Amino acid sequence: MLNLNPYLKKLNNHSPLLFNSVLWLFSFAILLFIFSKGKAPIKIDYIYTFGFLISIAIPVIINLYILIPYLLKRERYLLFVIAFLINLLLFTQLNTWFFEPILDALFPDYFFISYHSNTKIIVVFSIFLIATTLIKLSEDWFHFNSNENRNLKLQNEQIQLQLSSLRSQINPHFLFNSLNVIYALTIEKKEGVKDAIVQLSDILRYIIYDSNTEQVTIKDEIKLLKNYIEFQKFRVHGFNQIDLNIDVKNENFMLYPMLLLPLVENSFKHGAKSSNIKIQITQTEKDFSFEIENRSDTPFSDISGESSGVGLENIRKNLDIVYPNAHQFIVTDTDGTFRVQLKINIEQI
Repeated sequence: MLNLNPYLKKLNNHSPLLFNSVLWLFSFAILLFIFSKGKAPIKIDYIYTFGFLISIAIPVIINLYILIPYLLKRERYLLFVIAFLINLLLFTQLNTWFFEPILDALFPDYFFISYHSNTKIIVVFSIFLIATTLIKLSEDWFHFNSNENRNLKLQNEQIQLQLSSLRSQINPHFLFNSLNVIYALTIEKKEGVKDAIVQLSDILRYIIYDSNTEQVTIKDEIKLLKNYIEFQKFRVHGFNQIDLNIDVKNENFMLYPMLLLPLVENSFKHGAKSSNIKIQITQTEKDFSFEIENRSDTPFSDISGESSGVGLENIRKNLDIVYPNAHQFIVTDTDGTFRVQLKINIEQI
C-alpha cells in the first residue's frame, strides 16, 4: 500500500521567511508612502517608517504566531477576540508612550514630529492587525487547499494502483483450464469447439480490453456472465442447470467492471458438482442487487481467501474503494448452502 506520509511532509513546508519578507517589505512601502505624504521620501522618512514598522511588527507577530494558531484555529473565539483587543490596545499605548522618545534617543541629529493622534495610531494598528490576520488565514487556506488537492491526487493514484492490483488477480488458472477444455473438445472432435472458442475469445477480450475503464454498462457485465456460464458448461459436467434471473430496468446502468464475474467463478469452483447455481440480478432506478447461491462442498473459511478467484476479501476491498458507504456485501454459509449478496445504491455515492 502506498504510504502518503513522505509526500505530505514535503508538502507541509510553509515558508515563514518568504511570507514575512513579502509581508513586511510591502508594509514598509505602504507606510513610507503614508508618512512621506506621497512625496519623494528623504532619509528621516526611512528612519521613521522603519522604527514604526518595528513597533507594529511585534503585536502583528504575536497575533500571527500565538493568537491565531492557539486560539482562533482551535475555535476559542471569545478568548481570541479578548486577546486580540488586549494586544492591540497594549502596543498602541506603548507606541504612543515610547516610540518617539526612543527615536529621539537613537537619532539625536534628527527632529521627529508625529502628526498622528492617538486615535489615528489605533486605527493604523487595527488595520494592520486585521489585514495581516486575513492575509495569514488566506495564505493558510491556499496552502491547505493545495495540500488537499495534491493529497487527493496521491490518493487517487493509490486507489488506481489498488484497483489495478485487484483486477490483475483474476484467477489465472481459468485461462489454462479453458485452453485445456478447448484442447479436449478438439481431440474428441465435438461440435461445440467453435462456440467454446468464440465464448472464450469474448471473455478474454472483455477482461483484457473492455474492462479497462472506470465503469461499464450492466448490459456488458451480463453478457460477460452469460459467456462465462456457457463456456463453463463445456468444462464442468453437471452444471447444466443454471437458474439465471435478470430484472433490469436500464441496460445502460453503469457499474464498476469485473465485480460480478469473480463471484460466479467462485460458485463454479467451489460449488458441489451436482448442485444448481441460482443467480438473481435486479436493477431499479438507483439500486443494483446481485445474489448468487449454490451448495458448497468447501467450508467458508477455505473459500474466503485467495484460493477463490480474486478472493472474497479482495472483492470487499474493491467495493470499499469504488463504492464506499454505498454498498452491502453479505456472505453466508448455512447448512452447506453458500450465498453471496451484493447491493449497491448509487444515490449514496
